[in-house]
Amino acid sequence: MTFQWTAVAGFLYGEIAVILVLCLPFISPLRWQKIFMIPLWSKMAVFWNKMFLTIIVLLIVLFLDAVREVRKYSSVHVNEKAANVNSSAFDHIQMKLFRSQRNLYLSGFSLFLWLVLRRTITLLTQLAKEMTSHAALETQVNDATEAAKKYMAENERLQETLSGKGSGKKKESTEATQEKLKKEVEHLKEELQKTSTALHKAKDEVAAVKKQSDSVRKEYDRLMKEYERLQQSLNKAEDKKDL
Repeated sequence: MTFQWTAVAGFLYGEIAVILVLCLPFISPLRWQKIFMIPLWSKMAVFWNKMFLTIIVLLIVLFLDAVREVRKYSSVHVNEKAANVNSSAFDHIQMKLFRSQRNLYLSGFSLFLWLVLRRTITLLTQLAKEMTSHAALETQVNDATEAAKKYMAENERLQETLSGKGSGKKKESTEATQEKLKKEVEHLKEELQKTSTALHKAKDEVAAVKKQSDSVRKEYDRLMKEYERLQQSLNKAEDKKDL
Protein backbone atom coordinates (compact mmCIF):
# COMPACT_ATOMS: atom_id res chain seq x y z
CA MET A 1 0.00 0.00 0.00
CA THR A 2 1.43 3.37 -1.05
CA PHE A 3 1.83 6.29 1.32
CA GLN A 4 -1.28 8.12 0.15
CA TRP A 5 -3.56 5.11 0.63
CA THR A 6 -1.96 4.32 3.98
CA ALA A 7 -2.79 7.88 5.01
CA VAL A 8 -6.39 7.47 3.74
CA ALA A 9 -6.77 4.21 5.69
CA GLY A 10 -5.45 5.85 8.86
CA PHE A 11 -7.78 8.81 8.30
CA LEU A 12 -10.73 6.41 7.91
CA TYR A 13 -9.92 4.58 11.15
CA GLY A 14 -9.57 7.93 12.91
CA GLU A 15 -12.99 9.02 11.61
CA ILE A 16 -14.57 5.82 12.90
CA ALA A 17 -13.00 6.31 16.33
CA VAL A 18 -14.11 9.96 16.58
CA ILE A 19 -17.69 9.18 15.51
CA LEU A 20 -17.90 6.32 18.02
CA VAL A 21 -16.73 8.68 20.78
CA LEU A 22 -19.26 11.33 19.72
CA CYS A 23 -22.04 8.73 19.87
CA LEU A 24 -21.28 7.68 23.44
CA PRO A 25 -24.58 8.10 25.34
CA PHE A 26 -23.11 9.11 28.71
CA ILE A 27 -21.43 12.26 27.28
CA SER A 28 -24.12 14.92 26.98
CA PRO A 29 -24.22 17.56 24.22
CA LEU A 30 -23.60 20.23 26.89
CA ARG A 31 -20.34 18.49 27.81
CA TRP A 32 -19.32 18.41 24.14
CA GLN A 33 -20.13 22.10 23.84
CA LYS A 34 -17.80 22.84 26.77
CA ILE A 35 -15.10 20.78 25.08
CA PHE A 36 -15.59 22.65 21.81
CA MET A 37 -15.28 25.96 23.68
CA ILE A 38 -11.71 25.15 24.81
CA PRO A 39 -9.32 27.90 23.55
CA LEU A 40 -7.43 25.38 21.37
CA TRP A 41 -10.60 24.40 19.53
CA SER A 42 -11.62 28.05 19.25
CA LYS A 43 -8.38 28.80 17.43
CA MET A 44 -8.84 25.79 15.13
CA ALA A 45 -12.44 26.79 14.36
CA VAL A 46 -11.13 29.72 12.28
CA PHE A 47 -9.53 27.27 9.84
CA TRP A 48 -12.21 24.56 10.19
CA ASN A 49 -14.16 25.37 7.00
CA LYS A 50 -11.00 25.67 4.90
CA MET A 51 -9.66 22.40 6.26
CA PHE A 52 -13.01 20.67 5.69
CA LEU A 53 -13.21 21.78 2.06
CA THR A 54 -9.55 20.89 1.44
CA ILE A 55 -10.01 17.35 2.76
CA ILE A 56 -13.23 16.99 0.76
CA VAL A 57 -11.40 17.93 -2.44
CA LEU A 58 -8.51 15.53 -1.70
CA LEU A 59 -10.85 12.64 -0.94
CA ILE A 60 -12.89 13.29 -4.09
CA VAL A 61 -9.71 13.29 -6.20
CA LEU A 62 -8.54 10.03 -4.61
CA PHE A 63 -11.99 8.50 -5.04
CA LEU A 64 -12.09 9.39 -8.74
CA ASP A 65 -8.57 8.02 -9.18
CA ALA A 66 -9.63 4.76 -7.53
CA VAL A 67 -12.67 4.55 -9.82
CA ARG A 68 -10.40 5.04 -12.82
CA GLU A 69 -8.05 2.30 -11.63
CA VAL A 70 -10.93 -0.11 -11.04
CA ARG A 71 -12.32 0.46 -14.53
CA LYS A 72 -8.86 0.18 -16.04
CA TYR A 73 -7.95 -3.14 -14.44
CA SER A 74 -11.47 -4.53 -14.83
CA SER A 75 -11.26 -4.13 -18.59
CA VAL A 76 -7.70 -5.51 -18.65
CA HIS A 77 -8.84 -8.41 -16.47
CA VAL A 78 -11.56 -9.33 -18.96
CA ASN A 79 -9.24 -9.02 -21.98
CA GLU A 80 -6.50 -11.10 -20.37
CA LYS A 81 -8.97 -13.78 -19.34
CA ALA A 82 -10.33 -13.95 -22.87
CA ALA A 83 -6.79 -14.14 -24.30
CA ASN A 84 -5.87 -17.08 -22.03
CA VAL A 85 -2.53 -15.60 -20.94
CA ASN A 86 -0.23 -17.32 -18.44
CA SER A 87 -1.33 -17.61 -14.82
CA SER A 88 1.34 -15.30 -13.35
CA ALA A 89 0.28 -12.34 -15.51
CA PHE A 90 -3.38 -13.05 -14.80
CA ASP A 91 -2.71 -13.18 -11.04
CA HIS A 92 -0.79 -9.91 -11.26
CA ILE A 93 -3.73 -8.22 -12.94
CA GLN A 94 -6.09 -9.66 -10.33
CA MET A 95 -3.85 -8.28 -7.59
CA LYS A 96 -3.91 -4.82 -9.21
CA LEU A 97 -7.70 -5.02 -9.52
CA PHE A 98 -8.08 -6.02 -5.89
CA ARG A 99 -5.88 -3.15 -4.72
CA SER A 100 -7.80 -0.63 -6.81
CA GLN A 101 -11.10 -1.91 -5.38
CA ARG A 102 -9.70 -1.68 -1.85
CA ASN A 103 -8.60 1.90 -2.51
CA LEU A 104 -12.06 2.68 -3.86
CA TYR A 105 -13.70 1.46 -0.64
CA LEU A 106 -11.21 3.33 1.53
CA SER A 107 -11.63 6.67 -0.25
CA GLY A 108 -15.42 6.30 -0.56
CA PHE A 109 -16.02 5.50 3.09
CA SER A 110 -13.56 8.20 4.19
CA LEU A 111 -15.42 10.79 2.13
CA PHE A 112 -18.81 9.70 3.44
CA LEU A 113 -17.76 9.51 7.09
CA TRP A 114 -16.13 12.93 6.83
CA LEU A 115 -19.52 14.37 5.85
CA VAL A 116 -21.23 12.37 8.62
CA LEU A 117 -18.68 13.65 11.16
CA ARG A 118 -19.32 17.28 10.24
CA ARG A 119 -23.09 16.76 10.41
CA THR A 120 -22.82 15.02 13.78
CA ILE A 121 -20.78 17.86 15.28
CA THR A 122 -23.28 20.40 13.92
CA LEU A 123 -26.22 18.51 15.43
CA LEU A 124 -24.48 18.19 18.79
CA THR A 125 -23.82 21.94 18.85
CA GLN A 126 -27.43 22.77 17.94
CA LEU A 127 -28.76 20.35 20.54
CA ALA A 128 -26.53 21.86 23.24
CA LYS A 129 -27.79 25.36 22.39
CA GLU A 130 -31.41 24.21 22.52
CA MET A 131 -30.85 22.51 25.87
CA THR A 132 -29.26 25.69 27.25
CA SER A 133 -32.17 27.86 26.09
CA HIS A 134 -34.60 25.27 27.45
CA ALA A 135 -32.98 25.45 30.90
CA ALA A 136 -33.04 29.26 30.80
CA LEU A 137 -36.75 29.27 29.90
CA GLU A 138 -37.54 26.85 32.72
CA THR A 139 -35.76 29.17 35.15
CA GLN A 140 -37.78 32.14 33.88
CA VAL A 141 -41.03 30.20 34.20
CA ASN A 142 -40.21 29.18 37.78
CA ASP A 143 -39.30 32.77 38.72
CA ALA A 144 -42.47 34.15 37.17
CA THR A 145 -44.58 31.52 38.95
CA GLU A 146 -43.00 32.27 42.30
CA ALA A 147 -43.48 36.03 41.81
CA ALA A 148 -47.13 35.54 40.86
CA LYS A 149 -47.73 33.38 43.94
CA LYS A 150 -46.03 36.02 46.11
CA TYR A 151 -48.18 38.85 44.77
CA MET A 152 -51.35 36.79 45.11
CA ALA A 153 -50.46 35.95 48.72
CA GLU A 154 -49.85 39.63 49.48
CA ASN A 155 -53.15 40.55 47.85
CA GLU A 156 -55.05 38.05 49.96
CA ARG A 157 -53.26 39.24 53.09
CA LEU A 158 -54.17 42.87 52.37
CA GLN A 159 -57.77 41.92 51.71
CA GLU A 160 -57.98 40.10 55.03
CA THR A 161 -56.31 43.00 56.87
CA LEU A 162 -58.50 45.72 55.38
CA SER A 163 -61.80 43.79 55.34
CA GLY A 164 -62.80 45.00 58.86
CA LYS A 165 -62.18 48.72 58.32
CA GLY A 166 -65.17 50.80 57.01
CA SER A 167 -63.63 54.23 56.52
CA GLY A 168 -64.45 55.71 53.10
CA LYS A 169 -60.92 56.95 52.40
CA LYS A 170 -59.44 53.72 53.58
CA LYS A 171 -61.83 51.79 51.34
CA GLU A 172 -60.88 53.92 48.34
CA SER A 173 -57.17 53.45 49.02
CA THR A 174 -57.75 49.74 49.56
CA GLU A 175 -59.62 49.45 46.28
CA ALA A 176 -56.86 51.37 44.49
CA THR A 177 -54.25 49.06 46.02
CA GLN A 178 -56.29 46.04 45.02
CA GLU A 179 -56.67 47.30 41.48
CA LYS A 180 -52.94 47.89 41.27
CA LEU A 181 -52.22 44.42 42.61
CA LYS A 182 -54.72 42.92 40.16
CA LYS A 183 -53.01 44.65 37.26
CA GLU A 184 -49.64 43.38 38.42
CA VAL A 185 -51.02 39.87 38.77
CA GLU A 186 -52.53 40.04 35.27
CA HIS A 187 -49.23 41.30 33.89
CA LEU A 188 -47.35 38.45 35.56
CA LYS A 189 -49.88 35.95 34.23
CA GLU A 190 -49.31 37.26 30.70
CA GLU A 191 -45.55 37.00 31.15
CA LEU A 192 -45.99 33.48 32.47
CA GLN A 193 -48.09 32.54 29.46
CA LYS A 194 -45.51 33.96 27.04
CA THR A 195 -42.69 32.14 28.81
CA SER A 196 -44.67 28.88 28.82
CA THR A 197 -45.29 29.20 25.07
CA ALA A 198 -41.58 29.79 24.45
CA LEU A 199 -40.75 26.79 26.64
CA HIS A 200 -43.05 24.49 24.67
CA LYS A 201 -41.53 25.76 21.43
CA ALA A 202 -38.02 25.08 22.72
CA LYS A 203 -39.07 21.57 23.79
CA ASP A 204 -40.38 20.86 20.28
CA GLU A 205 -37.14 22.10 18.73
CA VAL A 206 -35.06 19.94 21.08
CA ALA A 207 -37.19 16.90 20.21
CA ALA A 208 -36.73 17.58 16.48
CA VAL A 209 -32.94 17.87 16.85
CA LYS A 210 -32.82 14.66 18.91
CA LYS A 211 -34.88 12.84 16.28
CA GLN A 212 -32.55 14.04 13.53
CA SER A 213 -29.52 12.99 15.56
CA ASP A 214 -31.00 9.51 16.09
CA SER A 215 -31.60 9.12 12.34
CA VAL A 216 -27.96 10.06 11.62
CA ARG A 217 -26.79 7.56 14.25
CA LYS A 218 -28.95 4.77 12.74
CA GLU A 219 -27.62 5.53 9.27
CA TYR A 220 -24.07 5.42 10.61
CA ASP A 221 -24.67 2.03 12.26
CA ARG A 222 -26.05 0.67 9.00
CA LEU A 223 -23.03 1.87 7.05
CA MET A 224 -20.66 0.45 9.64
CA LYS A 225 -22.29 -2.98 9.22
CA GLU A 226 -21.94 -2.65 5.45
CA TYR A 227 -18.29 -1.64 5.86
CA GLU A 228 -17.58 -4.63 8.11
CA ARG A 229 -19.20 -6.94 5.56
CA LEU A 230 -17.11 -5.50 2.73
CA GLN A 231 -13.97 -5.66 4.88
CA GLN A 232 -14.61 -9.34 5.60
CA SER A 233 -15.06 -10.06 1.91
CA LEU A 234 -11.84 -8.21 1.13
CA ASN A 235 -9.97 -10.14 3.83
CA LYS A 236 -11.25 -13.41 2.36
CA ALA A 237 -10.08 -12.30 -1.07
CA GLU A 238 -6.63 -11.48 0.34
CA ASP A 239 -6.43 -14.88 2.01
CA LYS A 240 -7.25 -16.54 -1.30
CA LYS A 241 -4.55 -14.50 -2.99
CA ASP A 242 -2.01 -15.52 -0.35
CA LEU A 243 -2.90 -19.19 -0.90
